[in-house]
Amino acid sequence: EVQLVESGGGLVQPGGSLRLSCAASGFTFSNYVMSWVRQAPGKGREWVSRINNGGGSTSYTDSVKGRFTISRDNAKSTLYLQMNSLKPEDTAVYYCARKPLGSSWYAQEYDYWGQGTQVTVSS
Repeated sequence: EVQLVESGGGLVQPGGSLRLSCAASGFTFSNYVMSWVRQAPGKGREWVSRINNGGGSTSYTDSVKGRFTISRDNAKSTLYLQMNSLKPEDTAVYYCARKPLGSSWYAQEYDYWGQGTQVTVSS
């Protein structure tokens, strides 16, 4: 059974940092492109970042470039999102998601999602 379990969310002041983790199990993690997707209150889901299966290629939505860093540890089957210089508009539930095999790099296609972790940026 495929499982994705996020952790690391919480309440942080503007300008602060958080590191999200996503523990994967039930599949060969190193074979898959992985993404972070977020959903702010009252809004639709928004893609944040993706990383290729080896970790050598990454992509970010413009609003987080230079502030967020995606990474992965294939030996631990874990995906990470380091978030720095957080802003109130980063407040959202953050999900890790698996892209299906064969899906193109830029396609917003996912076959499994975690349960999400809440990030709240507020003073």
